[in-house]
Amino acid sequence: MRAAFFVNWMEALASNRISWRTLGVVALLHGLAGYALLSAKTVVQAHGLDRPLMVNLIELAPPAPMPAEPPRPRAAAVPKPEQQPPILAAPMPTPTPMTASVAETIAQRQAVEPAATAPAAQAAAAPAPTTVVPPRFDADYLNNPAPAYPALSRRLGEQGQVLLRVYVEPDGSAARVEIKSGSGFERLDQAALTAVRKWRFVPARQAGAAVGAWVVVPIIFSLRS
Repeated sequence: MRAAFFVNWMEALASNRISWRTLGVVALLHGLAGYALLSAKTVVQAHGLDRPLMVNLIELAPPAPMPAEPPRPRAAAVPKPEQQPPILAAPMPTPTPMTASVAETIAQRQAVEPAATAPAAQAAAAPAPTTVVPPRFDADYLNNPAPAYPALSRRLGEQGQVLLRVYVEPDGSAARVEIKSGSGFERLDQAALTAVRKWRFVPARQAGAAVGAWVVVPIIFSLRS
């Protein structure tokens, strides 16, 4: 390419189309360009930039495979409740009409039952043979004297009621006399005990025979009496 360019310049100079001054300027420019090229090559060699670049290709390990996702458990199918057949109510039995003979039989039974239960009720109301009739102390023929009111108790204004438990023998005598509830005054309680020990009683009876039994005797001491 340079040879062709030089030939063209020579032909132009031969034809006097280019002056010698212009030719000198062009030659100077070419010299400067050549010097610049040589200087640049020297700098590149000094820095070692003209050496070929060494490139090593590093093989990358293939990526580890992703762990397979475990299969999700399937939801157990819920069995549908079996539809039970509707319960039909049993038809009510038709009442059988009462005939005249059935009605007459029922009336006869109702008339007989009260008559049969009447003797049983009377037997239940009657006292059982083992029932004990308690002793008595209020009979007029016994002539039991009232306890003497202590004179000191009258002057002091002592009064009250004494309850005595008396065990009556089959012959009507008082075998034991105990104070069940006192009057609150010793003189009144002792006066009641002394009098009742001498009383006579109607003995208790069981199945028509005299038996021993307990009875409660009340004795009242009142200043008004």
